[in-house]
Amino acid sequence: MVDSPIISAENKRAQFEAVALPFTKSIYNTALRLTHRPEDASDLVQETFLRAYRTFSNFTPGTNCKAWLFTIMYSVFVNKYRKAQREPQLVSIAELEEKFHRSLATTEWDERVARNLTEFGTEVDQALNGLPESFRLAVLLVDVEEMSYEEAADVLQCPVGTVRSRLFRARKLLFLELQQFARNKGHARSAKL
Repeated sequence: MVDSPIISAENKRAQFEAVALPFTKSIYNTALRLTHRPEDASDLVQETFLRAYRTFSNFTPGTNCKAWLFTIMYSVFVNKYRKAQREPQLVSIAELEEKFHRSLATTEWDERVARNLTEFGTEVDQALNGLPESFRLAVLLVDVEEMSYEEAADVLQCPVGTVRSRLFRARKLLFLELQQFARNKGHARSAKL
């Protein structure tokens, strides 16, 4: 017996709602961090779910729906929003390394800061927003959304090594940016020379 198109459409909708919609908040939060504006984030989420619904037949049940949705969202973001923005500022790895090592030589970093970034709210958001886009998205996917390196690499459509490199650089930049704030809050101390 063949299902009628109406039943198949209803079944598709029910499956999509059950599998994909639970990730709406996570997709929106990341979209907001990418676009910096609630209106743009809402548009990005809407376009992501529209494309996901249209291509839901390509989704393999039992696989990681969250990663699949992030891949779609990133693709939409790159195609729509990134073209309108200028390219991110390039960061010299040599300059970053030098500044990082100078900073480590004069400061002891409290690991509690690195483990609990959400406690600091606005300052962390500002530091994240100051990162180049590719670094920011790597941090959001791996450190905030807790995706594996492999899943993040699939979303970003780049090798795993590139994701690791971006995270390494992004974490150093965040360290440098949040160092004074952590010191002011009593989470980092100046080293005794």
